[in-house]
Amino acid sequence: MADQQKKHFSGFVNIIGRPNVGKSTLMNALVGEKMSIITNKPQTTRHRIIGIVSGDDHQIVFSDTPGIVEDPGYKMHEAMNRFVESTFHDADVMLFVTDMLESYKKDDPIIEKLNKVEVPLFLVINKIDLSKPLEVAQKIQSWNTLVNFTETFPIAALKKKNTDLLLEYLIKNMPEGPEYYPKDQLTDKSERFFVSEIIREKILLQFKQEIPYSCEVVVEEFKDDGQLVKIRATIYVARNTQKSIIIGKEGVSIKRLGTSARIDIERFLERKVFLDLFVKVKENWRDDDRQLKHFGYQ
Repeated sequence: MADQQKKHFSGFVNIIGRPNVGKSTLMNALVGEKMSIITNKPQTTRHRIIGIVSGDDHQIVFSDTPGIVEDPGYKMHEAMNRFVESTFHDADVMLFVTDMLESYKKDDPIIEKLNKVEVPLFLVINKIDLSKPLEVAQKIQSWNTLVNFTETFPIAALKKKNTDLLLEYLIKNMPEGPEYYPKDQLTDKSERFFVSEIIREKILLQFKQEIPYSCEVVVEEFKDDGQLVKIRATIYVARNTQKSIIIGKEGVSIKRLGTSARIDIERFLERKVFLDLFVKVKENWRDDDRQLKHFGYQ
């Protein structure tokens, strides 16, 4: 008699929360690779990014979303919030991420949405390494009076504290299902996408104030001969003054940006890279439907 076919468990885990609570750090820790860029600035993640964890008998498809923008100032912010909204409709498990410094009021719209979630809902309280155990216990108690969470996980994502336990519980909560992606695949995004994200991360780290939030990066050319990857990317900004700042006096700023981005891109692609950066002005692109569609927000 033939052995019964081994069961396979799979599903979609969507990660939501406000900006800067550590959603991207958490997904990177769970997947074991750098799927999302991380800086200490809000709105670092702009798109819905998928990371995949596979084992012999399971596959979890994580979805990292932009932080919820409470007062959208541009159509781009509205598009980012739509990415978040979509996660409430296609999850097998929801992860709501907060941290020790955050608090929500009972009438906050997100609390209302969380209380309507019909799939397992896990509370993930990040950055517990910055607080005392009693403070963590009080925070857990406070949250569980607001929302009926299935499980609660106090973690420190950056130090990978309790992230293995979280992953273990997620696997246990996966329904029986197929292999959605090849077992060796880590994401649904292309190399081009990650290259543009690396460049945008360096902009976030190098420039201050409004500059990073006014930029979008598009990889126009990606030629790979197996040894050298030739990349041409355009940084779009909203105003001429922003273009001048990114280029810098005698091109010093964009040269520094290109060098730091190239080093990380080479590490990511594991090949030598020739990176050519250009800066173009697209006025008010964050409120331009056509441009937002071109940049992948619609």
